[in-house]
Amino acid sequence: MNTSSVGNKAEGVAANHLKDIGYEILSRNWKRTVCEIDIIAKKDDIVFLIEVKYRSRPDQGSGLDYITPKKLKQLKFAAEIWAKENNWEDDYRLMAVAVGNEGGVLIIEELLEIV
Repeated sequence: MNTSSVGNKAEGVAANHLKDIGYEILSRNWKRTVCEIDIIAKKDDIVFLIEVKYRSRPDQGSGLDYITPKKLKQLKFAAEIWAKENNWEDDYRLMAVAVGNEGGVLIIEELLEIV
């Protein structure tokens, strides 16, 4: 399986988990020339712009470890563009989901709202 299809599968696992815990999935793989957001979801009138990080092995650390200051800046930039394009003036937040591999099964390791 190539990197793109594994990433897509991890995003699918994350989206299904979010649905299971009460989020409405608004969009997946929202892309613009200068940025992208893996999942856009809504819960309790708050929009969550979500980065999904997948790691195939525990020795690679948590996927959340890979959200560097540079990546966080990119996420904030993408969120601002999404909000402007959608005339969203209400609350929106960034979130990250770490997806791991346990015996060939993709699992949610952590779900975290980020600043």
